[in-house]
Amino acid sequence: MLTPFCKQSKVTKPRYDVSTYRKKGGENYMPEVSVRKGEPIDRALKRLKSKMESEGIMEEVRRLRAFETPTQKTKRKAKANAKRAKAKQRFNMA
Repeated sequence: MLTPFCKQSKVTKPRYDVSTYRKKGGENYMPEVSVRKGEPIDRALKRLKSKMESEGIMEEVRRLRAFETPTQKTKRKAKANAKRAKAKQRFNMA
């Protein structure tokens, strides 16, 4: 029985599981790596890690780990836009 001074803790689920909601070609996609015959597990893990890094999954997981304030979100997007514009200008000059 709960008293007025004792609140029951509510367990909340994360908004979504990042790994299962990656979209590729309109369907749910989760990167996978098959271990080749005679290949060390370490090398397969390295391939998986680089695949996840290139798709931006790890960056998204780190970003969603904690709440991001609207100011932080604006700064992050402005920084990304500046980086994109700088790269675009650099390649247009050549």
